[in-house]
Amino acid sequence: MDLGLIGQAAGLFAVTNIDDILILALFFAQGAGHPGSTRRIVLGQYLGFAAILAVAVAAAFGATFLPESAIPYLGLLPLALGLKAAWQAWKDHRDADGDEEAERTRAGGPGPLEVAAVTFANGGDNIGVYVPVFATAGLGGMSVYAAVFLMLVAVWCFAGKFFATRPVIAKALARWGHVLLPLILIAIGLLILIEGGAFGL
Repeated sequence: MDLGLIGQAAGLFAVTNIDDILILALFFAQGAGHPGSTRRIVLGQYLGFAAILAVAVAAAFGATFLPESAIPYLGLLPLALGLKAAWQAWKDHRDADGDEEAERTRAGGPGPLEVAAVTFANGGDNIGVYVPVFATAGLGGMSVYAAVFLMLVAVWCFAGKFFATRPVIAKALARWGHVLLPLILIAIGLLILIEGGAFGL
């Protein structure tokens, strides 16, 4: 096993996924105290990242499931989820007189498909970086990259949960998380759309 290649893979993952720790911390804070929320968030993160890997590996072999021009439009996913989260936060605030329906809606935190959608959409730029690396690494090298990446997804989930459960951070996220999550998702969506030139932006 080439330790240099493992180090390169770990470095590439860290550089391309640093922003995911904040998003994961917000998701974990949103699901705090709800049974099964950690499992759903980790599952969603793995689903989203597996989709990123699948597209990158396929593209490295010359397949183009996702045309280059379509990648900027992935920004619509976090944008829509951010607007949904903002609407939910507004409804919850409006119904703050103890409405049980609002509490039930929020009860489980984010679902795996929501987390997967945000992870995949936020990973559009990752695909652009991974494809040339995978194409030059060969099958053996690509397998090492994929294995290291999938192990580091677990580390990222642990880090997100760790930050979300630190008393000072947890208190801030509990107080402001319902505002921060929609804002960050909307910002990510707009950034992906604008940087990619979607809709002629």
